[in-house]
Amino acid sequence: MTYDFSKLTNRHHTNSLKWDVKDNELPMWVADMDFETAPEIIEALHQRVNHGIFGYNIVPDEYFQSIQNWWLKRHHYYIEKEWMMFCTGVVPAISSIVRKMTTVGENVLIQSPVYNIFYNSILNNGRHVLSSDLIYDGYDYHIDFEDLERKLSLSQTTLMILCNPHNPIGKIWDKETLQRIGDLCAKHHVMVVSDEIHCDITAPHDEYIPFASVSQTNLMNSITCIAPTKAFNLAGLQTACIVVPNPILYHKVNRGINTDEVAEPNSFAICSTIAAFEKGETWLDELRAYIENNKQIAIHFIEQYLPHLHVVPTQATYLLWIDCSYICKDSVELVNDIRETTGLYVSDGLEYGENGRSFIRMNVACPLERLHDGLQRFYKAIKQKEK
Repeated sequence: MTYDFSKLTNRHHTNSLKWDVKDNELPMWVADMDFETAPEIIEALHQRVNHGIFGYNIVPDEYFQSIQNWWLKRHHYYIEKEWMMFCTGVVPAISSIVRKMTTVGENVLIQSPVYNIFYNSILNNGRHVLSSDLIYDGYDYHIDFEDLERKLSLSQTTLMILCNPHNPIGKIWDKETLQRIGDLCAKHHVMVVSDEIHCDITAPHDEYIPFASVSQTNLMNSITCIAPTKAFNLAGLQTACIVVPNPILYHKVNRGINTDEVAEPNSFAICSTIAAFEKGETWLDELRAYIENNKQIAIHFIEQYLPHLHVVPTQATYLLWIDCSYICKDSVELVNDIRETTGLYVSDGLEYGENGRSFIRMNVACPLERLHDGLQRFYKAIKQKEK
């Protein structure tokens, strides 16, 4: 490998949300990697800092071109410049879209278990969460399309938030599934917001499919949120892009993010994004291989030493979704016990929906030595729970 992903960078006492823990604790919860970002990005940031002036910023054509080139090369989808707008983050984008494109009291449909902040974006804006729960067969998840259509057909359902790839289960939705979702939403006049922030963290031989690329129907009835932040560990730099091919929807979304004051970049957002997409490809490919190796080590460890647990098959993200129903029906209690007895901090599945109550989410985007430490702590806690 060209890059060193095994470096143990100390993140204690750096105002890190993830590492705001006691010195003996090991956080493997929030979706934030313990790898230093690509040196090419760091160099671009050094150049920007060395300039010494940090006034108001514009979004140059080069920003949009870097996204266009990346999505065409990596994801076989050409994004017109006229479809794109800068936003300070995917979550601010989704919250603004909910406010602008729906009315108080309407239903926003999600597919639980799903990223917990979707609930906040919906409920905090006075809309109703309506879940078409993913069906778990004891091994993997699938969509209940009858339930999905029934809920899309409700007169108060006006927006669907799609997670593609899906967090926390790590599933890449295939073309047929995306087409079927798109057709149902168009049939029932439900707009789609596709959160594709995890799209570049896939297994080395797996590719995600942009929702809007599947058909003209999907293209014209969707708003896509993308960002370099998950793939390149740049969340603190607050940079994202909203893609809206439909000019009428574009106008409304653009008005919304400007009204909400989330459309202006800070002094580091633009240069980091350009560096990521223009110079970060080799780093990302090596990162994906490292993460996949971490995943396989964790999965094999659990299969061998904790066979009563089950890791749901994963194609994307650096997160593992672990079925702990054999030993515990309450993941809140379980993760608290794990943290109290071993210092390992993982996420309880209930955060992602009621049907995640017996699951935990574990972040394995860390140096291998740290992963081994986490797995040993996990083993110790589960064995104590089994007694």
